This record gives sequence, C-alpha cells and structure tokens, in this order.
Amino acid sequence: MISVKAGRFHLWQPLAWLRVSGDDALNFLQGQFTNDLRNLVAGGAVYGLWLNQKGRVLADSFVVRGNGADGFWVASYFSPATVIHERLEAYIIADDVVITDETADWSAVSVLGAVEAEALQRAVPGSVVFAGRRGGESVEWIFPRTAATQVAAQLAGWAAVDAVGMEHRRILAGIPAVPADIGPGELPNEGGLERDAISYTKGCYLGQEVMARLKAMGRVRRRLMRVSGRGASPAVPAELWQNGRKAGELRSVAATDGGFAGLALLNLLQLQPAAGLGLAAEAAPTITVTESA
Repeated sequence: MISVKAGRFHLWQPLAWLRVSGDDALNFLQGQFTNDLRNLVAGGAVYGLWLNQKGRVLADSFVVRGNGADGFWVASYFSPATVIHERLEAYIIADDVVITDETADWSAVSVLGAVEAEALQRAVPGSVVFAGRRGGESVEWIFPRTAATQVAAQLAGWAAVDAVGMEHRRILAGIPAVPADIGPGELPNEGGLERDAISYTKGCYLGQEVMARLKAMGRVRRRLMRVSGRGASPAVPAELWQNGRKAGELRSVAATDGGFAGLALLNLLQLQPAAGLGLAAEAAPTITVTESA
C-alpha cells in the first residue's frame, strides 16, 4: 500500500486530458503556452494558460512531458477539452503535431499530503503523476479508467474529500477556476495568475505582447479577491455593490459555518475594502473583503 502523510484524497474527472505528439510538439506548444516548456523533463509538469490574441484567458492547464513516445499531456481541472483542442488546432499550419482527446478514457485522484510520485506510478504502471494546484501540498494521479479497481485498492482506509470540500480549499487558497473565475473576458493578471502561469522570458507566444505591456504597467484595474459573507451562499455569478455603485462580481462560493467564502472580481479604482459589499444597489453590506487590495 502507498504511504502518505494525512491519507486524504479526492476522486475527480479531468475536463481535459489531451495527448500532443509529433516531431514538432515541443516547439508548437512552446509557441502557444504562456509558461516555459524548454526545461521540462520526462514526467515533469508546468502550469500555464492558453490565451487569445488580446491576452484574454481561454483556458488553463498543466502540460506534462510524457516518457518516450508519449509526447505531451495537457490536463485541466475546469477548462473543457473542446476549448483547448480547438484553440490548438486553429494554429497548426505545417507542424508535425497530432492532438488526441483521451479525456473520456482517464480518471484522476488528488492526493492531499506528502507522497512519493514513484510509489503511485509503481502501483499503477502507465499512470501519470505531477504536483497539483489544490492549496497546500498535493499530487495529481491520472490513470486509465481500466485501472480504477487497482487505484481503489490503494486508497482503502484513506479519507475521501468531496467536491464541496475541495471547492472550499481552493477558494481559501485564492486559486482561480478557469473559466468560472477568470475567463475570456479577463486578463491573467486580474486573477493573480501572472505569478505562476506566465513566463516573461520565454519569448513569443500568442498573447505575449499584451502580457509584456501589463508587466510594464505594473497594475490592473480589477482583481480577483477573497471575500466572506453571512447567511446562505448566493447563486453565482452575482453582482456586488458598494455605495450605490457596482463594485464587481462574485464568481465562486463555498459554504462555511453560518455563511460562505468566495472569490470576487472587484474594481480596484473606487473600492473601499473596509466598507463591505452588498448583493444589490440598495442592500446592506453583508460581504467582507478578506484580502488586501
């Protein structure tokens, strides 16, 4: 059995699991992805974004380098395979690149805690393991659905974390879900994604000029921020108001004891964080900004 500190896991289905192969796969992905893939070793993974020409966020994913003939894998928690596939296919011209959607044939487990990647791969040969973005220490274990029984046996006795628990963990860590929190109407910097998902030194990629200008400007006018509220969780997206002016939009929520935690895209120019936010123009402020602007 696999040894893991804490022994908690979350079973999930990737929304995207694409195989990218061909002699030009590395150069092609390097020219499309926002992060640098040049030093990616077999089994390594890099998190980044797929942008449009205006630098808006179409999707996010990990790019994982396979072993030998496996080429590369593109994996996403929340961005659909069709969006990423269409985005990539649109820019294949004379490249020797083949993109295969294998999403329906694979499943995944997030292991929450310290675990050796090699132990997971030994337990299920052919599986793919890489560090995740779940808030705190976590590893993603992607495996063929035909190996589900083997995986279940390895997880026997562990504590399962449901989708609500994972959403709460994500929101408290301030990790955007793409495209729910940051999507085609937003820039990466509005979600704080420039810290982990953008390389400013890799050279050209689609949207790179916009990213360079944003870096020179130093600040965006909107930002995704953590908030908390009293009472039942509102349906999202929900408009947020302050002093009779629209202040932004609540994008994600997760229930807590007596209230909810959330992520909201807020306008920074006139925001007064200490004044609170309401769910209507004339409503009393019931939502608190819990993150400094």
